[in-house]
Amino acid sequence: MSSHALVDHAWLPRASCDSSCIRVDTTTASHPAVVALRTAARIACAIVVFPAFALLALPLPGRSRLQRLYCRMMLRCLGVRITVSGGPIRNLSGVLVVSGHVSWIDVFTIGSVLPGSFVARADLVDWPGLGRVVRLMKIIPIDRNDLRRLPGVVRAVADRLQAGKTVVAFPEGTTWCGVGYGPFKPAMFQGAIDAGRPVQPLRLSYHHRDGRRSTVPSFIGDDSLLQSIKRVITTRQTVCHVHVSSLQLPGDDRRDLAARCEAAVRGASRTLPTHQHVAGGHALVA
Repeated sequence: MSSHALVDHAWLPRASCDSSCIRVDTTTASHPAVVALRTAARIACAIVVFPAFALLALPLPGRSRLQRLYCRMMLRCLGVRITVSGGPIRNLSGVLVVSGHVSWIDVFTIGSVLPGSFVARADLVDWPGLGRVVRLMKIIPIDRNDLRRLPGVVRAVADRLQAGKTVVAFPEGTTWCGVGYGPFKPAMFQGAIDAGRPVQPLRLSYHHRDGRRSTVPSFIGDDSLLQSIKRVITTRQTVCHVHVSSLQLPGDDRRDLAARCEAAVRGASRTLPTHQHVAGGHALVA
């Protein structure tokens, strides 16, 4: 679903990314028959693995481990490999996880490293396939067309954190191409402050096999979900680097907390310029 389907409000986050940001890798292009075979195998794998999301709804012991395993299997089916660097992943209760937002793949990527419930756009539960997964991940819905409900979302985040649950949010509020990026909005950080719980910033970056930055997984502009999925499953391989940055204590100033987490997420990427053309991103998760 395109972000342009949303009612346009001045306060809605907007990405300056569009289809011109997307660069399909042609340097390692395979024979069409090889691409077709690889794509068919990935589709078959996804068809087999995807229904296993139903297990996430069961009160089984080690549910977090199951969610992590499921997300890793889905990524493998899609041709996405993960590498993790940085600090240790602490098994703490009640942590707010934040990162930049590039793609629908982010949900599976973070779910494979730090599984938790996501703050997601309210209509995401109606999306075919993906909606069922995020519903079972117990999303906290946010209606981007009604800011009056935002305090309730922040309270829900604080309540989950105080109950010892992991909550995942994308403070940019919309997707970017992975080269350009947007500022972190401070609203969700208030939940961590109210709950007195730490924030774990993650830096996600997508790459081709040879290490070059990839915008193939991007879900931006007028992209449809099917177009984005097609690019990913037909690409030879996508590597997602997940860098675990230093844990941030909440403090008492949400803007300061947002700024600290944004700096941790950007890392070396902070010097990259944002794009100047104006278009829309897809606010999957807030």
